[in-house]
Amino acid sequence: MIGRYLGHSFSAEYFRNKIAQADADAVYVPLEIATIDALPTDWDGYSVTIPYKEAILPFLSDLDETARAIGAVNVVKGRKGYNTDWIGFCESIRPLLRAGDQKALVLGTGGAAKAVLYGLQQLGITAETVSRTRGLRYRDLRAEDMHHWQLIVNCTPVGMWPDTDVCPAIPYEGLTTAHLLFDCIYNPEETLFLRHGREHGARVKNGMEMLLRQADEAWKIWNN
Repeated sequence: MIGRYLGHSFSAEYFRNKIAQADADAVYVPLEIATIDALPTDWDGYSVTIPYKEAILPFLSDLDETARAIGAVNVVKGRKGYNTDWIGFCESIRPLLRAGDQKALVLGTGGAAKAVLYGLQQLGITAETVSRTRGLRYRDLRAEDMHHWQLIVNCTPVGMWPDTDVCPAIPYEGLTTAHLLFDCIYNPEETLFLRHGREHGARVKNGMEMLLRQADEAWKIWNN
């Protein structure tokens, strides 16, 4: 597993258990690299996390059709890239959706956000993105406008362990019981983003099931 900081991740433990249960001739290790240029070339595959889901693309020889459409990769086999994040997201959030959940606000524009946007498209939900630097800005959001989006998805690392006392700067006072907040973060179990949503009556869910379901899909790819 490659990323810049991996102290928050549960993936290594998960895949080590999968390897042990399957009695597979394999090893899964977290590998923190300071830049994508330090990517090792002698491994059979990778999980890819923040901030390299987009940066890894030039280092790959091929992409599957979905990864190419998304523009981000979280799984590599050999030198071919795949994206299973969107599957994990869709399977995790689908049971919570109501008929009125037609519009989404996606926080962030990185690799995770690209997978979520693709997933939302497959679910028939229109989406807008918000970030600090492009598109809709956080400073543009007003409490009285939050009813426009029934689903709010945090695809940023803001609030992730160990920085658990911060959250995305949205007007939480505009949230109601009509909202669903989904956080791609799973550590901590309840981020400040989700806590604020729950306190205003919103439905909330963290990214643990998304992690597990995308990991199951990665396992299938590696063991094709």
